[in-house]
Amino acid sequence: MNLPLQSHPALYSAFDVYPSAKGAATHIQQAAQTLFDAAGGGLLYVLGNERLPRFQREGAVEILRFGRLLDNYLHRALAYSAELQAVLEGGLQESLQIAQFRDPWGGLPLVRRAAGRYRTIYEVNGLPSVELPMAYPHVGTATLAKIRALEDECLARADRIVVPSGVIRDNLARRGVEPKRVSVIPNGTELNYGHARPEGAPKRYILYFGAVQAWQGLDVLLRALQRLQDIPDLHLVICCSVKSRRAKGYQKLAEKLDVAERITWLHRLNKEELAPWVSNAYVSVAPLTECARNIDQGCCPLKILESMGAGVPVIASDLPVVRELVTHRENGYLVAPERPAELARGLRVLLDYPDAVAQMGAAAQRSIAEGLLWSHANAALKHIHVELISGK
Repeated sequence: MNLPLQSHPALYSAFDVYPSAKGAATHIQQAAQTLFDAAGGGLLYVLGNERLPRFQREGAVEILRFGRLLDNYLHRALAYSAELQAVLEGGLQESLQIAQFRDPWGGLPLVRRAAGRYRTIYEVNGLPSVELPMAYPHVGTATLAKIRALEDECLARADRIVVPSGVIRDNLARRGVEPKRVSVIPNGTELNYGHARPEGAPKRYILYFGAVQAWQGLDVLLRALQRLQDIPDLHLVICCSVKSRRAKGYQKLAEKLDVAERITWLHRLNKEELAPWVSNAYVSVAPLTECARNIDQGCCPLKILESMGAGVPVIASDLPVVRELVTHRENGYLVAPERPAELARGLRVLLDYPDAVAQMGAAAQRSIAEGLLWSHANAALKHIHVELISGK
């Protein structure tokens, strides 16, 4: 590798494309900047794509992107891991004081070479052994068992573990991780006090935004919309964080359900483009499914936090991960998961009571201001960084 990498006191590793329209990129930006501020600079090692440069330098921070566009997920993950190992052995491991990683692909090279040189943090937002079967149903059980073993090694060897929800903490406890090693730091957002209505926006619309993995429950929302055909001015805006071809299946389902004309599809909006669509929505919808990813593993959905930060109440699936953020009828509205009729009934209630919706939106924004801003999350994370860098 012939790249002019400098020595760095910190490294943040994430097997995700950065930057991107996905919520993961927002989390990476916040966590990596907090780490680099605490350490005085660092290297961000992430995935690239055909549009992003392989290497960037921004002051005391360098960004190195793994650029091989391998189709096979595991082949790409292992190649990503091997490159990080080469970067460490090329000299970076000698200058590191602290390293933070989001997955076993970045974590294994780091924890295996720490050996007292530097401290490590495993930031567990998702586990490949849980999420991969949903994206790749044909992954074999033996392969998943090997991936789980890699996760367990990272969990055992990392100095500290950070998770965004109590559900993930409890999941790790069932895997034998001592609770005292785990810090729960929820995701955050910013307060969004309103933007001009986007050009072409429907007069009244409900909003779905984010990715379209099966666990997001977008199909449930489309089936609920079919049950609201008697409401003449109701529209659904879907802001997908992925390319339009990844949403083809849902677009075909909308046509089959005869709701396609009520839907506006937007794709890969950046944060500045998305914010006006969020702040002008009547309500936002998070129809998460009752699957292993949401029930056993856990998550902390940024779409819920960002809607609340904009004063827009969320109607969401009644799951433990959601109840950590939303209180029914106070700062949002909860319905049984994977029940289109229940979701439609909840939407109908909210559409009939705009004053209650406004009150829930104001309460949601207060909830964010009182403890779920990025500044709250970053302060808690910085405390851990400072402790580890100072040798505590």
